[in-house]
Amino acid sequence: MSSATRDIKSDLEVALRLADIADKISLNRFEALDLIIETKPDTSPVTDADKAVENAIRDELAKVRAEDLVVGEEYGSPTSLAGKYYWVIDPIDGTKNYLRGVPTWATLIGLVDPSGKVIVGVVSAPALSMRWWAGDKLGAKAVLNGVARDLHVSKVANLSDASVSYSDLLGWGERKAKFIALQEKIWRTRGYGDFWSHMLVAQGAVDLAVEPALSLWDVAAIDVIVREAGGRFSSINGEDGPHGGSAISSNGLLHNAFLKEIN
Repeated sequence: MSSATRDIKSDLEVALRLADIADKISLNRFEALDLIIETKPDTSPVTDADKAVENAIRDELAKVRAEDLVVGEEYGSPTSLAGKYYWVIDPIDGTKNYLRGVPTWATLIGLVDPSGKVIVGVVSAPALSMRWWAGDKLGAKAVLNGVARDLHVSKVANLSDASVSYSDLLGWGERKAKFIALQEKIWRTRGYGDFWSHMLVAQGAVDLAVEPALSLWDVAAIDVIVREAGGRFSSINGEDGPHGGSAISSNGLLHNAFLKEIN
């Protein structure tokens, strides 16, 4: 199926149904006394909820989009993705929050076309009663505390007036000192972290969000939502799209100035 004939609206409806499935599983296990927690080879935690959510999404995609491939945090990806549409799944973004009872976690679902462009994205945070979604050329929307709304980034044009969010100071390498120094020039910095930083950019509540080291499943869904809200998404090297191993979400007006400061 070519990009020209792909029904993105239908794909977005599928992604929203997948998020419904995920929410039921993740909420049911949230703060469960018998939650099973393991340590992966990279020392990051994984719970039985992470695995159950990804399995359920994969099972549903096998029924409704059997021709597509799947890339997931817990169960990996096919050897080759060339020439294929593929779904990118982070079953629980914010697992450390999840296992400690902090409600800031979400399921991230993205669909990437054969060119590498993300064309559908859903971020669902049921413990916060929040969900954000977008489709290529369909705009970005959200339900926040039960109220549906269109998403639009802010219009702040100067770093000195900007609100910037990040996760922490790990993984910055040689850029760490520059990022810390930049905080003296910025109006406000806060560590909202993970998916939420970037969704706040899409909402216009934050002007720029940055994370220096990420995987594709951390950012695929986020990329299209920020873009469709009128913003820009790139790596910290300035490579647009979700494939650069890091992330900057912005309202677009601040992007180049921020890149110049940290590079």
